[in-house]
Amino acid sequence: MARLFIGIVVTLLAGPCSLRAAPAKVDFARDILPILSDNCFHCHGPDEKSREAKLRLDTKEGALRVKDPVVVPGKSAVSELIKRITTKDADDLMPPPDSKRKLTSAQIALFKRWVDEGAVWGKHWAFEPPRRSELPKVKSDQWPRNDLDRFILARLEKESLKPAPEAPRETLIRRVTLDLTGLPPTSAEVDAFLADKSANAYERVVDRLLASPRYGERMVWEWLDAARYADSNGYQGDGTRTMWPWRDWVVNALNANMPFDRFTIEQLAGDLLTNVTREQRIATGFNRNHMINGEGGRIAEENRIEYLFDQAETLSTVWLGLTLGCARCHDHKFDPFSQRDYYSLLAFFNNTPVNGGGGNGQTAPVIDFFTPEQVVKLAEQREEVKRIGAKIDELEKTIFPREEKKLPADSPAAKEFPGNVLGELKKTAAQRGLPGLREMVNVTKAKQPDYSKLLDELRSAIERRDGFDKSIARVMVMEEMPKPRETFVLVRGSYNKPADKVPIAVPPDLAPIPAGVPTNRLGLARWLVSPEHPLTARVTVNRAWQLFFGTGIVKTTEDFGVQGEKPSHPELLDWLATEFIRTGWDVKALNRLIVTSAAYRQSSKATASLIERDPENRLLARGARFRLPSWMLRDQALAVSGLLVEKVGGPPVRPYQPEGIWEEATFGQIRYTQDRGEALYRRSLYTFWRRIVGPTMFFDVANRQVCSVKSPRTNTPLHALSTLNETTHVEAARAMAERVLAGAEKDEARIESAFRLAAARLPTKAEQRVLAARLMKLRAAFVADSAAAAKLLKVGESPRNEKVPAPEHAAWTALCNLILNLDEVISKE
Repeated sequence: MARLFIGIVVTLLAGPCSLRAAPAKVDFARDILPILSDNCFHCHGPDEKSREAKLRLDTKEGALRVKDPVVVPGKSAVSELIKRITTKDADDLMPPPDSKRKLTSAQIALFKRWVDEGAVWGKHWAFEPPRRSELPKVKSDQWPRNDLDRFILARLEKESLKPAPEAPRETLIRRVTLDLTGLPPTSAEVDAFLADKSANAYERVVDRLLASPRYGERMVWEWLDAARYADSNGYQGDGTRTMWPWRDWVVNALNANMPFDRFTIEQLAGDLLTNVTREQRIATGFNRNHMINGEGGRIAEENRIEYLFDQAETLSTVWLGLTLGCARCHDHKFDPFSQRDYYSLLAFFNNTPVNGGGGNGQTAPVIDFFTPEQVVKLAEQREEVKRIGAKIDELEKTIFPREEKKLPADSPAAKEFPGNVLGELKKTAAQRGLPGLREMVNVTKAKQPDYSKLLDELRSAIERRDGFDKSIARVMVMEEMPKPRETFVLVRGSYNKPADKVPIAVPPDLAPIPAGVPTNRLGLARWLVSPEHPLTARVTVNRAWQLFFGTGIVKTTEDFGVQGEKPSHPELLDWLATEFIRTGWDVKALNRLIVTSAAYRQSSKATASLIERDPENRLLARGARFRLPSWMLRDQALAVSGLLVEKVGGPPVRPYQPEGIWEEATFGQIRYTQDRGEALYRRSLYTFWRRIVGPTMFFDVANRQVCSVKSPRTNTPLHALSTLNETTHVEAARAMAERVLAGAEKDEARIESAFRLAAARLPTKAEQRVLAARLMKLRAAFVADSAAAAKLLKVGESPRNEKVPAPEHAAWTALCNLILNLDEVISKE
């Protein structure tokens, strides 16, 4: 014992350095490349046109060149790079003082160490294939519930932090139900979970939620943002389109747990698969969700090129997590992608018959989306046209005598008719156009009334057939042309300034395209989901992490490039990516892994010191807590009120909206017609999305004009004005009040019921007292002002129980509205 004590004293006297391990070697990708990117690539990076002094620092060949070397490995004292970043001479100093960039002393020290350690080069971490590391060793073996927890705990232990305790069971079931279905748990579901004392009670809840049809309706929202889905074209005309069958395809694919590699392939290239089905063709509507410009004066080819830009850059954001659009006009300033690389990738989309003309949302190629009922009805209408047309053809043999197999126009009797009518007589009756038929009806009405009547029947039948045919949903899809188009680099991205011709190819700095795959969109899709690809799995699991924790492991979800943020847990990101691939790209398994982890199940309560230490909760020493998205707040209100109509799929609906919004945005050209009945209470997912002016009840949502993989989260008084006063929210409070009034007789029980419907837990005694006191004041106010009570109860179109006294109903409506706006209720706790 004495020897041990003496050893400790000797160690302490030797100084603090003796207690520390030797510093780890400088890692180029982690330590040096970000500094180069921020401070040097503007003048010495990938973009050849802006490169100065013929010096390139973004490649090993440039930075470690042998001729006129700027870096001498192992010798920082004689390396020109080190001299330039440490000189006192402003004319030689790098970065130049006028660039407003300056290296810190710590960054300069890193550069010196890196050179002295041999100037070992390396790729940016995101361009290397994911490496599956060993599970880290942790001290608290009891805390992890699955393998991902070990990565979280190892980092917490390194930071001398401890994870938070598990959240209360009521909080936990509400959290996971909202996360996996977008709707709150019912009181019965909460009761069942609280009563289940088995060790895997929570896991059973998760499995039930993953199997629910509500799962796909919740998970599709972020994909619709990424796919820039909307129900109109955009631009000033903003014509309506019918892409909702594609939206329903995605919901069904998510509910069926379609593996993500197949999910990718069918959306990017389903039309190129063998024995392609209708659903696989509809899946390719993903590529056609871009805006369509129908404004007067636009040039078709310019439109077409803009659509290609959108398709290539959407793919880049969704699957690569890269800002490849920066290379549209010049070589990328930071990442190793040239302008040629950009147009070679764009070439995969440059072979469809889309010509940029037309401004409607059914621009070819399209696929008709018939329901079985519509198939029958259209067949009946076509048969009716044929039947009436055959009767007219037979009658016209006597009205227009002529030789066998000749047409009515060949008869001398036809010569007395006007030219337009004569033109129609050159066709069989069923083939005639509506303008000509209308004229024939008028011309023959006086002299040949029976013939005119029959022609009018045909006109009416054709109008019914064509009107019904126009109501059929037509989904824009992808299709290849027999002869491929040539693709050229466009000078500064201008459609009419082609330069060098480029081949169809993937960016060379990423994984090579797999052997044996075709050089088309199908090959591109297979490349994206090849196990060797460095980005697709990482980018996808990062978005899943963002969904559940609010922030991705890589915070810059849209940018995994050199300018993006480094991952907070790099080993965990790679482990999740390799696990995703290992399990067959199983999305539900990935989500289950995350929500059953101890990290996810932590309480969100935190001390002031922890919030100061980690304000964004990147270390995950507590559960995630943030406000629910606006669309989920609306769905929650509808659910707890009992108004929600759980019908899956179908055309978009038009719920409440203030008057004049569409008219003002479209100069009076497009008017909003509100739906009635159950359409008002469908999930937010099905709300009609006009691209130039989104649904007014939503805030902090993507505008759906371009691809978005990260929605903003802001906080302004306008949000509260919406959740307190918007028609659906007020009507939901009214219906919720009626629900709790019918469910119990005493105020205390009613308050408990209302609070539990919204928050999934019972109120504390203090909360009960506050709400009871507020109820008393509301009662007195509405008894004194019966007109205000009546006005409040008229909000919304759902009928109310007139047997409930208006002042009482109004008081409870206001109280339920208050509960629905409690911080706990509008947040994921």
